[in-house]
Amino acid sequence: MEHTKAHILVVDDDTRLRSLLQRFLRENGFYVSTACDASSARERLKDYKFDLLIVDIMMPGETGLEFLSGLRHENQVPVIMLTAMGETADRITGLEAGADDYLPKPFEPKELVLRIRNILKRAPQEKKDSVGELNLGLCLYDMAKKELTDKQGQVIHITPVEQALLNVLGQKSGQVFSREKLAEILGAGQSPRSIDVQITRLRKKIEQDSKNPRYLQTVRGKGYMLLPA
Repeated sequence: MEHTKAHILVVDDDTRLRSLLQRFLRENGFYVSTACDASSARERLKDYKFDLLIVDIMMPGETGLEFLSGLRHENQVPVIMLTAMGETADRITGLEAGADDYLPKPFEPKELVLRIRNILKRAPQEKKDSVGELNLGLCLYDMAKKELTDKQGQVIHITPVEQALLNVLGQKSGQVFSREKLAEILGAGQSPRSIDVQITRLRKKIEQDSKNPRYLQTVRGKGYMLLPA
């Protein structure tokens, strides 16, 4: 698997560390989502298919090891455990629970990236569906037909501009497009401000909660990206 295509979930109750890892991993070409605890991580896993998880062991409530143990009953996604516990016995416990690697805190971020890349190289590659259909939770978008439907197959009306947005973002899912770039691609008198308006309208049609979007996400200071399920 190409590491630049990988979507990583960082699960850690330390807000500062989550933010630092998210920024550093994005700078190294990964798509990154975050969760503050095991419960939030499970919600994320319902919405997205991740290529690798980075999970802190010492979290309040459900620990990382408990989360991993439950995860392994239904999901074999690669997992790197992060923890302040560096004893050999702790590492063995983590690996026995199903972790693919174990990195004690504090750690060098570059080492983490190398470990991620090594794990992804070993991970089995899946064949990509070339039909061009985007799974957006409660609805599906066919990029060839430019048609949005709900799960019952009923067509949901979207405008030509909304179709164009879904096609542009869907062809490179996970890639961030600036408002200016989207306005340039769409043309037809579009502006960064009009792109914001179109995104807001589109979210109302594809998101369960348009104010807390799961699929059509805002990357603060950079633009928008689409993350199909």
